[in-house]
Amino acid sequence: MRNLDVTTLRSFIAVADTGGVTRAAGQLNLTQSAVSMQVKRLEDMLGQTLLERANRSVSLTASGQQLLGYARRIVEVNDDAISRLTDQVFEGEIVLGVPHDVVYPVIPKVLQRFHAQYPRMRVNLQSSYTTGLKRQYAHGEINVILTTEGGVDAGGETLDEVPLRWIGAPGGSAWKRRPLRLAYCRYCKFRDGDIGRLDDEGIEWEMAVDSDSDRTVEATVSADLAITSMLEGHAPPHLECINSGGELPDLGMQKINLYGGQSRDGIQRDLCAMIREGFAAR
Repeated sequence: MRNLDVTTLRSFIAVADTGGVTRAAGQLNLTQSAVSMQVKRLEDMLGQTLLERANRSVSLTASGQQLLGYARRIVEVNDDAISRLTDQVFEGEIVLGVPHDVVYPVIPKVLQRFHAQYPRMRVNLQSSYTTGLKRQYAHGEINVILTTEGGVDAGGETLDEVPLRWIGAPGGSAWKRRPLRLAYCRYCKFRDGDIGRLDDEGIEWEMAVDSDSDRTVEATVSADLAITSMLEGHAPPHLECINSGGELPDLGMQKINLYGGQSRDGIQRDLCAMIREGFAAR
């Protein structure tokens, strides 16, 4: 009877997730040769080629894809058993603040992974606007925050930079009407800049929604009664980016920043590392 080694499977998963031995080694705090040796040992034991190696990148073979699902389940069961039976138990709460428009798709996966590693730690997820989150973080009310902003302040680090796009109903025509009807929450950080760009272009506009509720904005836009702006790749499925052919002004780029990643608390640092890896894998 042959047995799969959890450490070897963990290295294989890291290579599959990061797309390279070098990045996997950095994630696992191992040398590149150690990771390569573990994957080779796994291939020798199974008698299968698991990775296609080309230049500096790797991809999974059909056998590798098949093993990956099993490997994840084996490692998950192993980690769950260890976390539940070990005497070293971490308990407590971390407060994580995230703007509503960048919660998906990364944060749910991060929360799932964090819970598997620290099952007795609770993450209190708070969704708000960047301005409010930064104020709460400065007052020590939130441990870790993500923000969407044009720059980055001291103590922050940029995880991603994505275009801000005009958003409307699928196949909608609200963006063609004048005055252009807009829907924003009162505290939306994008609002003033977007309006300023419309004014610079001489585009007449009016506010169709001025609300505290993101749901109200989304409902109005999905009904093709107004348009709004969101980060590319983060709009809900019932809305879409508008291709105006240059009839609406370009909205520029926005940074997704992380604050709290330099904490001395090991568990908080682990949460931030998972957030970094989640955005890097997008």
